[in-house]
Amino acid sequence: MSDINIQFPEDGDLTPRQIVSELDKYIIGQKDAKKCVAIALRNRSRRKKLDPELQEEIAPKNIIMIGPTGVGKTEIARRLSRLVNAPFIKVEITKYTEVGYVGRDVESMIRDLTSISVNMVKKEYGAMVEEKALKNAHEKIVDIIIPKKGFEFDERQISGFHAERESIFESDTLYEQMRAQYMEDLKSGKLDDLEIEYESEAPNVIPVMSIMGGSGFEDIDMQIQSMLGDLMPKKSRRKKSTVKDALRIFISEETEKLIDMEKVTIEAIRRVEDMGIVFIDEIDKIAGAESKTGPDVSRQGVQRDLLPIVEGTTVNTKYGPVKTNHILFIAAGAFNISKPSDLIPELQGRFPIRVELSSLTEEDFRKILTVPKNSLTLQYKELLKTEGVNIEFTDDGIAEIAKIAQILNEEHENIGARRLHTIMEKLLEDILFDAPDLDDAHKNFVINAEFVRAKLGPTIKNKDLSRYIL
Repeated sequence: MSDINIQFPEDGDLTPRQIVSELDKYIIGQKDAKKCVAIALRNRSRRKKLDPELQEEIAPKNIIMIGPTGVGKTEIARRLSRLVNAPFIKVEITKYTEVGYVGRDVESMIRDLTSISVNMVKKEYGAMVEEKALKNAHEKIVDIIIPKKGFEFDERQISGFHAERESIFESDTLYEQMRAQYMEDLKSGKLDDLEIEYESEAPNVIPVMSIMGGSGFEDIDMQIQSMLGDLMPKKSRRKKSTVKDALRIFISEETEKLIDMEKVTIEAIRRVEDMGIVFIDEIDKIAGAESKTGPDVSRQGVQRDLLPIVEGTTVNTKYGPVKTNHILFIAAGAFNISKPSDLIPELQGRFPIRVELSSLTEEDFRKILTVPKNSLTLQYKELLKTEGVNIEFTDDGIAEIAKIAQILNEEHENIGARRLHTIMEKLLEDILFDAPDLDDAHKNFVINAEFVRAKLGPTIKNKDLSRYIL
């Protein structure tokens, strides 16, 4: 095990203004929503500075975002989690069922969040031991090619290795020189195609028959498999591959050995409890009057099951119990048929902050195409650069694309910024298709208003066609 001390990130270094400023780099508009999530995040760091007794009394102020699809609800939550390196999960509430029905129960979202956190922390530990793992993996490869003294040498282990065993071991000096030479060749990549034979640990796969159905049982299956797998002796199997492939396997194995999973688990659970963010999408789909038949039969049941999770409870996971008291829950929905007040009163009370996200305007579309750090136009420019094709978007071309997006959203379904993806694909369809075959004289394109109208005009005029294509 490795005694590695990692400075784990905290979410208290950024002020609300700084958080909003960072979100502005990726998301256009929606100032109110950004302010709400920034305040919620800052309140976490404020809570940590209080006395432990008072800390337990202060619960996070969960948020409901109200707005049509494609206006940035999910992206705000996702960027927020990346900003503070917090465990984040997006779930669609319609995929969960009331306890007693076939399907996943709402507690599984916390189990999934914990698994995400474990993988995050494990990756951070892995980065810290990467150098040592690589060194150990190199030693294992060289041990196969030039065995250590005292080991029986098997020429079958190395294809194309014709050195005489006696000449290798005739003196300590020559032996060390040979190992040093092979180590140097290995690091430089000269041995990548050399084929070697080695033993690798095979995972213990224990088949477990599900003896009962119902929600959450798939998690029990995984826990049983994990426990039985740990009890069974490790199996190894003989494999033959190139040095390059073997090195990748050895690095993975050595990294696993160097990581202290107990420390990883403790830190991962702490991070979930103190920093976790759960984004619950389509919350409006389970709001409204209870239906007695059909697929909506358990809508209020799901709300009742969700209530203790949001209020604060302890969920058992395969990594240990996880308290949900201080996890931040952000719910989102269009609420075009139902309204937040249609949720059961107890659940409404657990989402005290409500913020409405506005529909995108033509000016918003123009900014989305140019302002964000990884804007849509930049993405297409860089993609086509890999083929040696250069495209330039003029201001009037950008304005025309934004205008078309606004018209289509008004005339058809309002899908927000996602409309731009559809338009851009149709607009650049021919260039993307022909790019590999273009000669040097025809690799430069200017996307102006005239180009946009020529490509999209006929489709827009045909109402039936635009409904299906754009």
